[in-house]
Amino acid sequence: MKEVKITSSYRVAKDITDLDKLDRALLLEAKEAAKHAYAPYSKFYVGAALRFSDGQIIQGNNQENAAYPVTMCAERIAFFTASANYPNKIIESVAITVSTTDMKINSPVPPCGSCRQVIYEKEYRQERPIKIILQGDKGDIYLIDSVKDILPLLFDASYLT
Repeated sequence: MKEVKITSSYRVAKDITDLDKLDRALLLEAKEAAKHAYAPYSKFYVGAALRFSDGQIIQGNNQENAAYPVTMCAERIAFFTASANYPNKIIESVAITVSTTDMKINSPVPPCGSCRQVIYEKEYRQERPIKIILQGDKGDIYLIDSVKDILPLLFDASYLT
C-alpha cells in the first residue's frame, strides 16, 4: 500500500497593518458584517465580505434559526448573493471573521466544509482562484491563495460526467 501526503500552505500576517490596502479594507468590511449577524443561540457572529475584480464588495453574515439545519453561514450568504445578483462578475477575494460575546477568538476560524465547497464551485465556474483572508476577533491573519489549499480531495463536476 502506498501512502500519499497532502500538504497545504498559507501566509500569516501578525495584524491588519501587515495587509495591503485592499485586503485591509475587505477584512474591515467582514468585521462590520459580523456586527449584523443574527446568532442568538450560538453567540458566534461571523462576517464575510467578498471583493469583485471591479472593486465592488458584497457582505454576508450568519443567520441562525431555532431549527439549526436551516441556519445559513456568512460565507454562503455572501457567495449566493453575489451569484444571484452578479452572476458574471469575478470574485477575487473573500475575508471572513468571527467574534463571540462569551470569549475572544484570537485565531482565524476557517470556513466549514459546506462553505469550502461553495467557494470551490465559484472558483471552478470563474476558472480562477479566490484568495481567502481569515481572522478571529484579533491576532494572526491567514491568507490562503485558493480554497483548494484547505479542501483536499475536493468534489467537483468531473465526478458527474
